[in-house]
Amino acid sequence: MSTHNQGCCGPDRSQRNSSSLICPMCKTEGVPVDRETVEHLVQEEYRDLVTRSHYGICMSPSCDMVYFGIDGSHFTRDQLKVPVWFKDGAIPKYACYCSRVTEEQVLDAVVKHDAETLRDVIELTGAMKNSDCLRNNPLGVCCHRAIEDAIAKGKRIR
Repeated sequence: MSTHNQGCCGPDRSQRNSSSLICPMCKTEGVPVDRETVEHLVQEEYRDLVTRSHYGICMSPSCDMVYFGIDGSHFTRDQLKVPVWFKDGAIPKYACYCSRVTEEQVLDAVVKHDAETLRDVIELTGAMKNSDCLRNNPLGVCCHRAIEDAIAKGKRIR
């Protein structure tokens, strides 16, 4: 498996056009996210509120808004099934949502078990084994970048 341009779910789709997606709460530019991701991650009682709109995700760590549609529909942190790792106060802070591997587990693999590479972390933690990132990761993309960022953080700690 190549991990540079492609993760466990195929080609990296994180560089999608976001020019028309502005968070209605904090006015930060959002990143496009598939409606299927939104439908899967909102709590059951809010699922019927997901429209056929194009959705964005607010990337501001301090904003409570997570998903917002161009039609005005929106969902905040407290309406999701999972914490969003880049939002302030996310507990747990998942690096891999599909396998439920936390950033702390990745740091532990690097700091305490001398993991050096993505492959080492996958072997030690089980990350990226149950790939369904479109439905499990709040961005709807593969977690390999989040894991690589955690590896780099762990190496700085070591």
